[in-house]
Order: sequence, then C-alpha cells, then structure tokens
Amino acid sequence: MPNIKGAIKRVKQSNAINEQNSRTKSAMRSALRKADVAIDNKADNAEELKRAAIKSLDTAAGKGLIHKNTAARQKARLTKKAL
Repeated sequence: MPNIKGAIKRVKQSNAINEQNSRTKSAMRSALRKADVAIDNKADNAEELKRAAIKSLDTAAGKGLIHKNTAARQKARLTKKAL
C-alpha cells in the first residue's frame, strides 16, 4: 500500500474505474450472449436483444474497453446471423 497521499488516491481511483469497466464489459458480454441465443432460437424479442447488444458494443468501444474494429466485427457477425 502506498504511503504518499496522491498515490493512495490513485489506487482508490484505479480500483473504482476498474470495477466500472469490469461491470460494463460483463454487461456487454451478457447482452451479446442473450442476443445470440435469442437469434438461434428465433425468439420474438431477438431484434430487441440484438439492438441492446449493439448498443452495449458501441458503449464499450466508445469507452475504450474494446477496440472499435472488434466492436464493428461483432456487430456485423450478429447482424449477419439475424438475417
């Protein structure tokens, strides 16, 4: 544990940001999984879940949690699967 006041603050901030990022990334993965399963099962709400998954991918890419090309690739695969 750091002794300097500024370093202590940075540790606290890093932990808080890491927790937020983990939560966002986990929610993104869950949304992708739900949309994928719904598309496979031809569920009624598949389009709605696909839209939510794309939104979560855009959010993660905008925050820098995943690369923008990764988000684009996953969105394209999801859209292609839905057709």
